[in-house]
Amino acid sequence: MHPSQQKEIFLLIIGTISCAVLFSFFDLGFLGATIALAIYTGLNLRQLFRLQNWLVSSDKSNIPEAGGYWGELFNEIHLMDKERRKHQQRLRKVLTRFQKAAAALPDGTVILSNENKIEWANRSANDLLGINIRNDIGHQVTNLVRHPGFIQYLEQGNFNEIISIPSPEKPNHSLVIQIIPFGSSQRLLTCRDITHIRKLEAMRSQFVANVSHELRSPITVLSGYLETLRGMQAIKPDVLHKALNNMHEQAKRMERLVVDLIALTKLETTPSAEQKTVDVAALLSSLVEAAQEISGSKQHKITLQIDSTRQLRGSQEELYSLFSNLINNAVRYSPEKTHINVRWFASNDEAVFEVEDHGPGIAAIHIPRLTERFYRVDADRSRESGGTGLGLAIVKHVLERHDGHLIIESELDKGSTFRCIFPNKRTIS
Repeated sequence: MHPSQQKEIFLLIIGTISCAVLFSFFDLGFLGATIALAIYTGLNLRQLFRLQNWLVSSDKSNIPEAGGYWGELFNEIHLMDKERRKHQQRLRKVLTRFQKAAAALPDGTVILSNENKIEWANRSANDLLGINIRNDIGHQVTNLVRHPGFIQYLEQGNFNEIISIPSPEKPNHSLVIQIIPFGSSQRLLTCRDITHIRKLEAMRSQFVANVSHELRSPITVLSGYLETLRGMQAIKPDVLHKALNNMHEQAKRMERLVVDLIALTKLETTPSAEQKTVDVAALLSSLVEAAQEISGSKQHKITLQIDSTRQLRGSQEELYSLFSNLINNAVRYSPEKTHINVRWFASNDEAVFEVEDHGPGIAAIHIPRLTERFYRVDADRSRESGGTGLGLAIVKHVLERHDGHLIIESELDKGSTFRCIFPNKRTIS
């Protein structure tokens, strides 16, 4: 027993006995003991009422004055209340930090009661699910997210799985939702926009299908010739020569495809381009000479205009790939004896590389998709000319890694212009 409790009991006994002895001189000892107990009870009731009034008051700092046991009791309660307030303050800080962190999350976060009523939500939940923290507190979440799959998910209560539904706010976007029970009766709902992931998965599937299709044709040609040659007992020189030429062309086609695939993969997976000084004028001069040889019997008239001495800060290998792809494309798709103009000039503090041809041109509907992998305006013509369908995709990635952008202008039956713009921060005067 606590010493203060022992003291209080001792005082009660001594007081009662003293009153009983005093009143016993008048043969009223029992009355004296009763009066002592009544006084003690009255004093304690008074302190009890003061305690109740103090507990229900908003100001706990004004401690009732009392001595002895009640004074100690008031002081103990005051210290407990002070500690409780400190604990609440710490909890508020933790809750505030949690809410700020959750509010900044890109994933939608919603706290639900056991009855699936909304208790709190972050900004992303408003963007993805349409849940507004100011207006929707206390409402059933199914009033706002009405997808049948989500409602069934809530009713079944099997929250070990995740579900995918379209966003109520953005029907073209896909969300994954998971509910995590926590505490005694609350649930944490999280949702994430996976539209980008779905697009990447579709692109990957399309990419695999395109690569398979591109490789299937030359492999079929090679296999067909090999089967034919194997089955022939005597091979005529002209037949053998034709077969070998065709097999060589198809092998080179596969080689170009593999080389471009490796180049594109490297651009997509390696860190940003190296920072070396590239002499663009010298590089273009060598590329134009090589393009004239590639032109061969087509006898294109290829001119090079260097109107700027600016150099670029970047990767020599990547810029070589960019310039050569655009120049070789012009050679590949332009009719015989047409003019191809290659320029390097400055414009508005920017450096510009431009290839202009007088080929068949490109319809406006195709231009936005030209830099997609394996996208071709005319697939048969592209394969006949030796194109892999990856050249402009490589150009796009190289430009992005050098902070540049591509502008394509074209008109049917008049030709096309491919213009690469490099910002001033990438140039060296």
